[in-house]
Amino acid sequence: MIVGIDLGTTNSLVAVWREGATHLVSNALGETLTPSVVGIDDQGQVLVGKAARERLQTHPGTTTALFKRYMGSAQEVRLGSRTYRPEELSALVLKSLKADVERAYGEPVTEAVISVPAYFSDAQRKATRIAGELAGLKVEKLINEPTAAALAYGLHQKEGETSFLVFDLGGGTFDVSILELFDGVMEVRASAGDNFLGGEDFDQMLLDHFVALHKGVAGFPSVSSVKQALRREAERVRKALGQDPTAEFVLRNADGEWRKTITQDQLIDLYAPLLDRLRGPIERALRDARIRVADLDEILLVGGTTRMPLIRKLAASLFGRFPSISLNPDEVVAQGAAIQAALKARDAALDEVVLTDVCPYTLGIETSKRVGNGFEHGHYLPIIERNSVVPVSRVKTVYTLQDGQRVVQLKIFQGESRMVRDNIALGELEIAVPARSAGEVELDVRFTYDNNGILETDVRIPLTGEAHTLVIENNPGVLSPEEIQERLKALESLKIHPREQQVNTHLTARLERLYQEYLGEARELVGAWASQFQRVLETQDDRQISEVRKQLTEQVDRFERGQW
Repeated sequence: MIVGIDLGTTNSLVAVWREGATHLVSNALGETLTPSVVGIDDQGQVLVGKAARERLQTHPGTTTALFKRYMGSAQEVRLGSRTYRPEELSALVLKSLKADVERAYGEPVTEAVISVPAYFSDAQRKATRIAGELAGLKVEKLINEPTAAALAYGLHQKEGETSFLVFDLGGGTFDVSILELFDGVMEVRASAGDNFLGGEDFDQMLLDHFVALHKGVAGFPSVSSVKQALRREAERVRKALGQDPTAEFVLRNADGEWRKTITQDQLIDLYAPLLDRLRGPIERALRDARIRVADLDEILLVGGTTRMPLIRKLAASLFGRFPSISLNPDEVVAQGAAIQAALKARDAALDEVVLTDVCPYTLGIETSKRVGNGFEHGHYLPIIERNSVVPVSRVKTVYTLQDGQRVVQLKIFQGESRMVRDNIALGELEIAVPARSAGEVELDVRFTYDNNGILETDVRIPLTGEAHTLVIENNPGVLSPEEIQERLKALESLKIHPREQQVNTHLTARLERLYQEYLGEARELVGAWASQFQRVLETQDDRQISEVRKQLTEQVDRFERGQW
């Protein structure tokens, strides 16, 4: 069975194609959104999703989130007794989604199409594939999130030529892609974005604003002690302001309570720096695609953060029209990934569509330039420009610098900066050259970039006919095949928290968090609820547990709304 997965920074979803339509699969709590949060419980078992998110505040040393932002890097997070890479944490989320599908449909899930931000680098894409492998999934196909959204909207079924722009603002990343459809081919014309701009950043700015207003107020707690409570409240307020003109930001801690009314108008000034950052990638994508806004047939808004009225107003003003928002922005990417999975499986209900992609970053080499009587080193020579349609092959010619030079160090980079020190090193090749006068030996450097994100470098010396090749498959920070096997064994030894207990674990973790947040009568009340639930759990009577859990959940919901 092949599934479509939206592996998100904040939340992840899985969908399947059945009977001519996409179906989102619910997790153990009956929800389609699974928070991308991983933790280790008190028994050393792995928790994924909402129960883990509840423990971010109460157990910060054994819980982590936002790890998608570090995919493709060697950064590690310690949870309990061992450290985890972003690929491993993502694999645990993928395993949880895989288990949800297998439970719902009674079939083993062997393969997945996983969505990635269009602006993900080669290292980040390879790390995502590795995460799938660690989760026991075959991942032959990654789909760019904007392309998945276009499939979900059914744009591949339109006739004639169509140009559209996908504005994708999720929890942690921002992508803008311009796509063109003609004769059953969906071609990405250009992609741009920011891998560190999303709903989390809007929440952080709101959090910082609230803290700044209470700086110096007697009794206000240290930010580090209430960080998760502040983040959770900032997210709630941001979402509330998507529906109402005002919302109250409330922090309760110990015997204290701090409030501040936030209006939509205040957000315009507060979020101005982030809104400005959204404009740059849009302008770059339009420029690279050589297309005018007026020539776009449709604008699609994707990602939960696009629910913010400010974002929708910005999009309407930038594009001079109201964007399409008919599908749920949280779910549209997972639905598109499921359609791509069905296309891959050649489902008879779908007409074949060819998807082309682009290389999102410029690829090039380090060169030196003559300055006066000497040379200035470290300059970047682009060979494959960003947004070139893949597969692509380009060649540039370079020359030796010094008389009698016998060796050329060819250093390969990825990025957009003028100097290589500001770009990402991918690899290097040492080439022996015949000793001649400076500039007499030329080297033809050819880059070939394929559909799987593999870069091959061929260097040919016309003078001798010699050729040298370097294939870059493992970027710095990406696990080697040997390391993958080692990490796979380590993950297999982990105990996963039982799925059937997750609803109880979530409520237990929620009550524990509230107990830590409050003092006095409120704390006593929460403590009484926690004790009551613990006693019921010890009876192991499923019917009684279910009844009490439902009652307590309703009471806790009212409590968190201040209605107790």
